[in-house]
Amino acid sequence: MTQKATFAGGCFWCMVTPFEELPGIHGIVSGYMGGTTENPVYEEVKKGTTGHYEVVQITFDPELFPYEKLLELYWVQVDPTDPDGQFHDRGSQYRTAIFYHHEQQREAAERSRKELAASGRFDKPIVTEILPAAVFYPAEDYHQDYHKKNTKHYKEDREKSGRDEHIQKHWQA
Repeated sequence: MTQKATFAGGCFWCMVTPFEELPGIHGIVSGYMGGTTENPVYEEVKKGTTGHYEVVQITFDPELFPYEKLLELYWVQVDPTDPDGQFHDRGSQYRTAIFYHHEQQREAAERSRKELAASGRFDKPIVTEILPAAVFYPAEDYHQDYHKKNTKHYKEDREKSGRDEHIQKHWQA
């Protein structure tokens, strides 16, 4: 039986590739969660006026890829100490958050955030929120699998973002 995991980690384009093509991952949809506007569109969300986060919603088989493994992979992709966005993407829509779909996910997310904070990996406090999942609005079709549809632009944007340098500094050094 599959479950959903929903993560906000800045630009949703960069949050797809780390999770795709792993055993037990059945799908990843870019979208919006956590705001007040019904049926938001990208142009509204990117202005930061709807309250939504850019998110990826992952459908996964917990028997093949446990939620805890998704959390481990999530933390590597983000700067959990930045309250104002991620890398070159600034604004409330680019903040980090873990949206839990049931109590076991909430407990696992709280535990993993506490372990990360205790690890000493970061000099600043962990500010990533753990929030109940709300209505998920899929992003427009052109955002889905953006890295495959617009490879050149995706690579350029990612290179400029500072995300890979952050990963190298904190996780691969």
